[in-house]
Amino acid sequence: MHRSALRGLTVAAVATALVVGSPLAATAAGYPSDTDKPDLVSLLNGYDQYWTSSGTNDLHGTVLDPATLAKNDQLTSWINQHATTAQQRKALQDSEYQNATNTAYDQSMTVSQGLGPALEKIYVEGRISGKLPLTSALVNSSNGTSGAYVSTGTAKAHYSYPRPYLPGTTTATLPATDDQTGCAPSKVNASSLAANRAGKAWASADGTLDITRVPATTDTSHEFSPNDVVLDAGYGTAGICTGGSFPSGHTTTAYQAGITLATLVPELAPELLARASEAGNDRIVLGVHYPLDIMGGRIDGEAALAARWSDAQYRTEVLEPARKELVSYLEQQCGDTLANCIAHEAAYSDDPYGGAAMPGGSAQVVSDRASAAAVYRERMTYGFAATGKTGLAPSVPTGASNLLLTAFPTLTDAQRTAVLAQTEIASGYPLDQSGSAAGSWERLDLAAATSATVAVSADGTATVLATGGTAHVVTGVLTAPQGTTVAAGGSLALAGTGFTPGASLRIVLHSDPVTVGTLTVAADGSVSGSVRIPAGTPAGAHTIDAVDASGASTLVAPLAITVTPAAGGTGTDGSGTGGSTVDPGTGVHLPVVSG
Repeated sequence: MHRSALRGLTVAAVATALVVGSPLAATAAGYPSDTDKPDLVSLLNGYDQYWTSSGTNDLHGTVLDPATLAKNDQLTSWINQHATTAQQRKALQDSEYQNATNTAYDQSMTVSQGLGPALEKIYVEGRISGKLPLTSALVNSSNGTSGAYVSTGTAKAHYSYPRPYLPGTTTATLPATDDQTGCAPSKVNASSLAANRAGKAWASADGTLDITRVPATTDTSHEFSPNDVVLDAGYGTAGICTGGSFPSGHTTTAYQAGITLATLVPELAPELLARASEAGNDRIVLGVHYPLDIMGGRIDGEAALAARWSDAQYRTEVLEPARKELVSYLEQQCGDTLANCIAHEAAYSDDPYGGAAMPGGSAQVVSDRASAAAVYRERMTYGFAATGKTGLAPSVPTGASNLLLTAFPTLTDAQRTAVLAQTEIASGYPLDQSGSAAGSWERLDLAAATSATVAVSADGTATVLATGGTAHVVTGVLTAPQGTTVAAGGSLALAGTGFTPGASLRIVLHSDPVTVGTLTVAADGSVSGSVRIPAGTPAGAHTIDAVDASGASTLVAPLAITVTPAAGGTGTDGSGTGGSTVDPGTGVHLPVVSG
């Protein structure tokens, strides 16, 4: 639906269409993926082992896995009860969709906080001012061709699971602010779950989950819109209370926007993905969704964007021009290259529960890239126990590799698939479809994959060396021309190729790690020299690698070496010939040179 048509709708009509999982999406003209959309019911059919609906979309059904659904309840109540006031406000912001008069905002604005404070302001200004038309048409969560690409309406009706805040009895009294007609407990309730909640610490005696409703407020910050915007979770809106909980439509659109931005700006993909996961988690903060709903929404978003990136015509005519537009605008407004802008940018951060750790998990505090990736991974499973087969081989869905096209443009499709296979989580968690023809979207850890260091061997095999850093492909090769066995305290001759001319390489011995020397790259990209293995190094298997001068970026695949006992003298860290001390700037051990 085009924006001109959207203006003619009432706010209520827009809200109802969106909250029940039917975004008012504009349809791109003539692209294969327009009509070949993922079948969400099929992608999410693992949910059928926990609950089966009555088949009439009345929020009634039968509990099939009491333990998993009880865990679902426990986590929902805890998250809702422990969210900070600041997080509740962010949750209300994340619940917004653009209204009929285009005076509000949607998740394609709020998830941009993953860019960091400065770049987010530039991005939002560009969206509001109309200076990013291609990006807006693509990513908008209300009508974008990728941001609102798939609808959860059919899946919600199929699974028809009652929302967390609904009463467990038909005779409950609703808050005065709720719509007594459309959401009357006699018509809309969670009575099918009451027996499973009986006696639980997180529910009342009548089977109502302990949920605090977050009151409506007005956003006067103008962070995402030049206007004051009323924020309302919509508990009393018939479209929400009668709409099935699984999967989360808001989370689906949050991930569609977040993954789209992560592919347009892959340099900040882990942070943008973590912010999308926060938007999904905020639906639990409001008490309108459960963790399983959020996991389902993430799967929806992954499959949706993979379909778009796998459509060559859409990719070249829509995605790539939008990427060029956005990167150019960010650089122009920042006044430097994107890499330099990011280097001087404060990191996206979040502390949703004021430092309190959720049951079976962490406090989900985000302060840097490593913690963003860790929180993203935690929210992939929310600590649920395995409900399917464990120990299965990687199961990467067809087309998923195209989500890494911008992060790893020099890798082949097979190599990008290998990166996803090596970074995905274990099998068996809820909604995992490992071994099926569709593969497992649940296991894809895009935050890890988009922060991977990848080495490509001579035969083309791609190996993930590390995650949590800057996505890059290792080009250097390190060898030991005089052999890989060396005595502790002795010298190891090294040679290498494929490095940046003139660069300074730090040679690191693992697993401490200990920096054992520095080598300078020649004009032809080669390097040669010797490093000394500290005399106190334990005998046995070790590895040597090369990192850049800062120590932040690995440049080679690890070289396996064997250390034998020292011929004489021992030496220990910080004392004696061959020992080491700690570099106060990096925390890495450095060799002590005797003189």
